[in-house]
Amino acid sequence: MLASGAIRAATRFSRSAYSGYNAGCCRHALYYSTENKMRYYTKKHEWVSIDENIGTVGVSHYAQDALGEVVFIQLPDVGQEISAGDESGALESVKAAAEVYSPVSGTVTEKNTALESTPSLVNKSCYGEGWLFRIKLSNRDEVQHLMDQPTYDNYLKESGH
Repeated sequence: MLASGAIRAATRFSRSAYSGYNAGCCRHALYYSTENKMRYYTKKHEWVSIDENIGTVGVSHYAQDALGEVVFIQLPDVGQEISAGDESGALESVKAAAEVYSPVSGTVTEKNTALESTPSLVNKSCYGEGWLFRIKLSNRDEVQHLMDQPTYDNYLKESGH
């Protein structure tokens, strides 16, 4: 989860950024990129995409934008067992710090070590090179409790993000 206070504090900055993101070429690229896989989102702005039984976890465009320039990332260790909703890391930016919670349960199989030296990849490519960790799913049905892209977009709009 990204700390609610950090999100609220950054909302006035992110509304205009999200509006541009939502209306412009980035939205088109998000839906039509050949590298895009179906992503599922939490209300806390984490996402997961599933490839067979492995989930790739990251934070949404809205989350990285609300945080600002990410300068430090703490990720879970490979082999760590995580349940859906468990704290699994943290992001620190020039504006705020926020915890990251896993959207699904399983065992961490890989963490994005490139983020240790270049945490700003989260800002530059939150759905690409800025992914956080990969997890072998222990319960694939948990994805049914997450939001798909249109539902998440609507959630952002309705909640005033």
